[in-house]
Amino acid sequence: MSDHTDRRPLAVVTGANTGLGFETARALMHQHYRVIVAARDETKGQAAVEALRDESPKADVCLELLDLNRLTSVREFAARVQAREPSLDLLINNAGVMALPRRELTEEGFERQFGVNYLSHFLLTSLLLPQLMHAAAPRVVQLSSLAHRGGHIDFDDLQGARDYDPWRAYRQSKLAMLMFSQTLQRHSNQELWGLDSLAAHPGLSRTALFNHGVKSRPLVGTLFRLAMPLLSQNATEGARPTIHAATASDIRPGDYFGPDGPGETRGAPKRARLSSTARDQAQGERLWQVSCELTGAEWFAGD
Repeated sequence: MSDHTDRRPLAVVTGANTGLGFETARALMHQHYRVIVAARDETKGQAAVEALRDESPKADVCLELLDLNRLTSVREFAARVQAREPSLDLLINNAGVMALPRRELTEEGFERQFGVNYLSHFLLTSLLLPQLMHAAAPRVVQLSSLAHRGGHIDFDDLQGARDYDPWRAYRQSKLAMLMFSQTLQRHSNQELWGLDSLAAHPGLSRTALFNHGVKSRPLVGTLFRLAMPLLSQNATEGARPTIHAATASDIRPGDYFGPDGPGETRGAPKRARLSSTARDQAQGERLWQVSCELTGAEWFAGD
């Protein structure tokens, strides 16, 4: 990481070694952000950093290891950022896993999609809140999905222990991310944190994550592959709603962006449709409290 006397804005992008995260980091680099590529795999993460530096030799891009399967890693990552950077302008919670065929668990015993996609990002945001508070106009962007519309937060079986289904677990995790964005904005308003909490989804984007996810439903995967050329977009295009949420001047606190094409599957960024569940304040607050209990997150803005 750079010396903190460098006044260029600083962004953290989780999962920035590939796919949407890499394209997001790339766009921010070209907008003169200093970028922390947060990735689990050191080899892949360093390769991404080197690719970005090759494209823009004067870019300030660095790798910090972050394994969202372990809350210990989340805390260690946040501590390193806190030790080196007095402020953080932009946090993009992008990393995720999709439709794992079999139920897998994180180190703490969370269902892996709920843990990696949502709970670890919830904790990370809470830990970096003091750095965000010291930025002039901080933003936090959560990556959601079209799939959130079919989602349901099963408070009686959040970890899928009784009845695991790959896509139901994925939909729940992405609904949780969108509910988090809305609830974080309300808490920012109430506590005067001064940050803009936003969310975005990539429509249908051709990424390794998507390709892996559809393997859990072979028939669905076949249909998607046949329809992909008409309905989908590449990772560069899929990252556009995230980049808009992160950098555009016309955002409103709590905004959610997705593509403007048919069914929000592809196209230029526009304000996207939230499900009624995503807008449910009572459920959002319940999820916030449960998430604090599960992760130990404490929302202190600092001095």
